[in-house]
Amino acid sequence: MSDISIKKVQGYRDLTNFIKLPWDIYLEDPNWVPPLMLERRMHLSTASPFFKHAEACFWMALRKGRPVGRISAQIDRLYLDRYGDDTGFWGMLEAVDDREVFEALFDSAAKWLKSKGMKRMLGPFNLSINQECGLLVKGFEHPPFFMMGHNPPYYAERLCELGHKKARDLIAYLIERTDEGLSRIEELLGGLKADFTTRPLNKKNLESELDSIFSIFNNAWARNWGFVPFTRDEYLELGKSMSKIASPELIRIAVVKEEAAGFIALLPNVNEIIRDLDGRLFPFNWARLIFRLKHHNFNSGRVVLMGILQKYQGSLAGAAISLCLIRDVIKQTLKTSIKQVELSWILEDNIAMNRIIEGLGATPYKTYRIFERDIP
Repeated sequence: MSDISIKKVQGYRDLTNFIKLPWDIYLEDPNWVPPLMLERRMHLSTASPFFKHAEACFWMALRKGRPVGRISAQIDRLYLDRYGDDTGFWGMLEAVDDREVFEALFDSAAKWLKSKGMKRMLGPFNLSINQECGLLVKGFEHPPFFMMGHNPPYYAERLCELGHKKARDLIAYLIERTDEGLSRIEELLGGLKADFTTRPLNKKNLESELDSIFSIFNNAWARNWGFVPFTRDEYLELGKSMSKIASPELIRIAVVKEEAAGFIALLPNVNEIIRDLDGRLFPFNWARLIFRLKHHNFNSGRVVLMGILQKYQGSLAGAAISLCLIRDVIKQTLKTSIKQVELSWILEDNIAMNRIIEGLGATPYKTYRIFERDIP
């Protein structure tokens, strides 16, 4: 008989153990960045705006009472209303390299999803496609950027053994901030008419600006695979959090004839300043974090969001808007210490955007995979 048992997460202590489990998994991985435990607790709290349209269940795998794995399963009513394909989601996966552990975790997730009427499981999503998602399958030698995942290579092997197959790949690009890169953008823009401007985020009118940005996002991404719209509660929470760590100059909005037509948001790579905090803010690390946010010279940043209204997509005007947004945000990094920018993530079949990014000299250096499996 197997010595593995599954425990449903219930209560404060269980959730603490669930959150802390990765510290054992990544004990010898120099590229892993410990997340802030307080942030993880808030992320998984039922008070999160995500749970106004979704429900989830969490489990831990135990061997002789010791946690050796964890997983979540989620159902998102916004997704089901949009697609109607009886698909549930899984995420928050962490486990030792043991097929039995993986099998027990996924059996629990699949049974719960099936009890809710689901016929297919898709993941990983921590907890939705608008949050951290995808399993790293290429680029293990690089530490993750802020709000991007990291995992050992064996995760994908164990999933394939259990019948999971690729649904989509998500690409992360890396670009070095150089004068040559900016010159390349200017050359590409040379033949394109640019009758628009870009401007920085106006923090004095933050809610209105966020309404505008996420209205663009929900329009721009609506035809993309797996898209689920941000609710206003979700994007206000995310946007206000982002605005606390981002320079307004690095969140830019493209304006065409007084209409907000596109945007780009680049955040400093906060992982640079939290990796040595070991996930803890108390008793004194909160002060260190605040000091570092104000005074640290970030070497890297990440484009976390970008979108252009559908009516401009696939046109020369749309290409010009994309290029100008990227150009202007990179120009702003010249006033900072940021020298390296990750653009992530981009769907593998978003051919137009991938061509634009690769045309700027960006390198596809990481691949994250979404897996799917029918629920028996």
